[in-house]
Amino acid sequence: FNKSHAAAYALVAYQTAWLKANYPVEFMAASMTLDYGNTDKLAIFKQETQRMGIPLLPPDINASNVMFKVEEAKIRYALAALKGVGHGAMEKVVAERDESGRYKDIADFINRLDSKVINKKQFEQLVCAGAFDSIHARRAQLYENIETLLRHAQAQAEERNSGQVSLFGEPQGGAALPPLKDVQEWDVLEKLRYEFDAVGFYLSAHPLDTKVEQLERMKIVPIARVAEELDRRPSSRIQMAGILIKKVEKVSAKSGNKFAFLQMSDATGVYEVMIFSET
Repeated sequence: FNKSHAAAYALVAYQTAWLKANYPVEFMAASMTLDYGNTDKLAIFKQETQRMGIPLLPPDINASNVMFKVEEAKIRYALAALKGVGHGAMEKVVAERDESGRYKDIADFINRLDSKVINKKQFEQLVCAGAFDSIHARRAQLYENIETLLRHAQAQAEERNSGQVSLFGEPQGGAALPPLKDVQEWDVLEKLRYEFDAVGFYLSAHPLDTKVEQLERMKIVPIARVAEELDRRPSSRIQMAGILIKKVEKVSAKSGNKFAFLQMSDATGVYEVMIFSET
């Protein structure tokens, strides 16, 4: 770097380090907001908040804003950061809540929903991420009844636009929801798989959380402790465990053999493994 570049970068580095040291929660919330559309970056920030001891609260239709926000020394996950839900749609959902009050239950949300704001895929992602847990805890039931709920929202919107009043004089807040079909609730691993698809990483828990004692008995080293372990025993082999997140297969230009990069995740972070053809 020439001197002018070095001086400018040094100043920015000093300023950001000062902010992170003195306002860690606000700094991390702002950093996540800046990269709200980049799942890979958000996963790294999530690991950093975990390392810093800053709780990252799940998305909530009644508590989250469009972007990340600070909530009593914790960070509340942003609605717009969920995959495929859209910034504009979440602005309208939050604006309605700010104007007319919190959503009391799923019926209240549906009756107040503009059916043109949220489509089926967006609704699915909100359900899978747990955004409705505070007003309807059964994610599987909501997921299986999304088409019914959206049809009801559309019918309500059409009736409002037509200016007609129901013959039976609906109570304020709209018509009652049609009966929702009962379905078996997702088990823990299934819930986490759907959540991972919506968020882009494991947010509320990790599939390996249920195996902690078993992994400790097997002397499995989590990724957060690998550097420390290698410092202690530089030439040792380390056993690790993880959930496969992503796989990229390639072919060597020299030998023609296949090899692969695996992105793995344990409860403490994400790491990459290289696999050669013989494995």
